[in-house]
Amino acid sequence: MTAPDRRLNAYRPDLADIRPKGEIDAAKFVSGEAAEIVVAVADLKGTPDGSAGVDHQLLMGDPVEIFERMNGWAWVQSVRDGYVGYVRQDVLGAAGPKRTHIVAVPRSFAYPTDDLKSAPVQPLSMGCAVRVTGQTERRGTAYATLSTGQSVVAEHLRPLGEHAADYVAIAEMLERAPYLWGGASGFGVDCSGLVHLAMRMTGRDVLRDTDMQERALGEEIDPGAELEKLQRGDLVFWKGHVVIMTDGRNAIHASGRSMLVTREPIADAVARIAALYGPPTRYRRP
Repeated sequence: MTAPDRRLNAYRPDLADIRPKGEIDAAKFVSGEAAEIVVAVADLKGTPDGSAGVDHQLLMGDPVEIFERMNGWAWVQSVRDGYVGYVRQDVLGAAGPKRTHIVAVPRSFAYPTDDLKSAPVQPLSMGCAVRVTGQTERRGTAYATLSTGQSVVAEHLRPLGEHAADYVAIAEMLERAPYLWGGASGFGVDCSGLVHLAMRMTGRDVLRDTDMQERALGEEIDPGAELEKLQRGDLVFWKGHVVIMTDGRNAIHASGRSMLVTREPIADAVARIAALYGPPTRYRRP
């Protein structure tokens, strides 16, 4: 029997989520405690260690289930995409009233008052969810007042239920954002994180890692002998990498070569990446 994917299932020999009880062995089973992310971006790690690499990132307002708290860390599962890992306890808060708006630009700021000249309290990423309680205007700029008392430029937000129509356009907004392994925010993304965040902004929650996306997103397509059948929005996968087609000839992706979200002709990408990963493994139309 194949063991459940530990990235998507909360289980260890000593402790596990109660839902798969009977399918896995663990010394103790528990129900998750509902909570939410209360900082702009929270790093999700494979081990409770500050020096460990980042596997994924969760954004402000993301709901999680907590299975364990210990030594300043919490073992959690993201409700949005099922990813399991460890976050610092101080990024978590009790699940509160529903958030009303989402940051719809790559990056923004929360200010202590409705004044862009004031020192920002914190940066915010695309995808962060906030609770808006009012609106003010100063010097012609409209500000949304948050439940925290802070202010955000109102044009940087949109109501939570409104979604972008084109996930490729969102990816294009993130062009020149830095490459960050495990990144899934406006401050930095990796290749699958770019797909994850862009689709999230269209109201579509997708799995996080490249291999998961390659198995689950859309339908497999025939790209044609010269890749002539590819079109905007198609995904090209390699082992460990994915790019998004912006039209029939060009792609955008978070590139470990440039360390940026960058565009290049798909023919160039295929030739260059072949030396590292071999040829593309799959083409999918989400």
